[in-house]
Amino acid sequence: MIAEFSVNTEITRIQKVNQPASTSGLRSLDSPGLGSLVQGFAALLWIPQAALLAWAVQRLGEGEGEGVDMVAGPAAGILLLGLLRAICEAWGMRCVYAAARSQLSVLRAGVAAALAARSPLDSARPASGLAASVIAEQAEAVVPYLVRYGPARWRATVVPLVIVVAVASLSWVAALVLLIAAPLIPIFMAIVGWRAKAASEAQLIEVGDMNAFLLDRLRGLATLRALGAIDATARRLGEAARSLRERTMVVLRIAFLSSAVLELFSALGVAMVAAYVGFHLLGTFEFGTWGVRLSLGQGMFILLLAPAFFEPLRELSAVWHDRAAGEAALDSLEGLARDGVPLPGAQATASQQGLAVAGAPSIRIHGLRFAHAGEHAFFEGYDLRVAAGEHVALLGPSGSGKTALLSLIAGLVPVQQGEIVIGGVPLSDRTAVALRGRMAWMGQKPHVFAGSVQANVAMGRAGVHTPQVEVAMQFAALDGVAQAHPSGALGEGGTGLSGGESVRLALARVAAHSDADLLLVDEPTAHLDTETAERVADALLELARGKTLIVATHDPVLAARMHRVIRLDAVLEEEAA
Repeated sequence: MIAEFSVNTEITRIQKVNQPASTSGLRSLDSPGLGSLVQGFAALLWIPQAALLAWAVQRLGEGEGEGVDMVAGPAAGILLLGLLRAICEAWGMRCVYAAARSQLSVLRAGVAAALAARSPLDSARPASGLAASVIAEQAEAVVPYLVRYGPARWRATVVPLVIVVAVASLSWVAALVLLIAAPLIPIFMAIVGWRAKAASEAQLIEVGDMNAFLLDRLRGLATLRALGAIDATARRLGEAARSLRERTMVVLRIAFLSSAVLELFSALGVAMVAAYVGFHLLGTFEFGTWGVRLSLGQGMFILLLAPAFFEPLRELSAVWHDRAAGEAALDSLEGLARDGVPLPGAQATASQQGLAVAGAPSIRIHGLRFAHAGEHAFFEGYDLRVAAGEHVALLGPSGSGKTALLSLIAGLVPVQQGEIVIGGVPLSDRTAVALRGRMAWMGQKPHVFAGSVQANVAMGRAGVHTPQVEVAMQFAALDGVAQAHPSGALGEGGTGLSGGESVRLALARVAAHSDADLLLVDEPTAHLDTETAERVADALLELARGKTLIVATHDPVLAARMHRVIRLDAVLEEEAA
């Protein structure tokens, strides 16, 4: 569905936030930042704490000093290091979270810009329900991925290495046990992780499909009720919910399996180190040190570091599901940001406004060719001339290319071959933004956004304020509709407005766009009763005085009121011949 002509305004606004970003760099988002480094430093503070604790045990064992004096110094050091560790952990987490939210905002802006830069006529463009689900819901999985998995992976890379060096300085056997046990954990976790990622991707696809299905059915609720298909739709939705629940449980089972793998190998590693240290202190094992028997304090130091060696790996296992869900979310975002049929001028700026001259423009089309991918061409070498200020009706059966021709003139889809000249200015990527600035579009099914009536009429245009909105609503005969007061609120899709009132709201949008001198209107009287259709046609013709008007319609009454009628079914017949 092609929305009214807020296209220029919205694209320019999004691009000011962020240009359509290449998604090839998304995988570098989890590289360690300052917050991760600080958290890693906090984890390493356990080494001096363990040394102080082992020293206190050594003093107690040797009977040095009396009473509390033997442990007062080490206890004070442990307390100070603990406070420093807590401060570093909290500050690092805060930094990581803030950076993650900022990066997610950049990602969302880039994906939104990429979607806005695609033509509304792109058949491969993602469904609105799926896009909304990915950007608003699934993208949130990136935050735990960056906040938890990124720092955990950094700690799992650095902290065990530092600990094993500290242990190896006292006992090479204990260090060897840790080095043997450690690689087995990531190997088995990677095997489990591949399955977890596939399960997470399947779950996210299921969520997106369910959201798209639900949004589609909500939009067509009136039609479903008229066809008596409510019960069938409810059953289909129940089946989708049950399938989603089953896929979610699969993901959770795999997540628990990865934790079990880690606990098994870490428990075996710690037990083997404890057994070696115990037998060494008892004198059973004489090997494994650097020529000197371990003291009680040294043995305690090794025993305290052994669980800490596996702690970063345990944390990594706990957030392994966040990694799988985060990468699946990044894949979904990349899918939305893929290139499609470009919107002409989407990458340009509005600096070409001076190209358009004042006054109703003429339109010249020469050698036009256009076809959707894999479909028969609507136009092949098509020529058309519309004089400045002329009112033209496009007649033809559904599928004859009426909407496609309007979209080509509006620059909503690139011309495959030929040339379109508007007011003496060729339509191209360089001029599309400026030319669209002098157009007003009224779609076949005007979309009403959730928000105030004034915002729905103004459409974010600069210089359109309450007085202009009120005048436009009076022109469209909306001033007598209670729920159409400028400060009134409307629901998504026009909740609170009838079909005829939604069409009149679209007329008010065109009326508020006083700079538009080229009106492109698609089926303005479709699905309206005779009286409402006549009022809409009168208002449209009043609005088009002194302006160029092109109307795609099936309505012969409306077509008869135009200066000229162009039948597109004749064009198709000539091409077929």
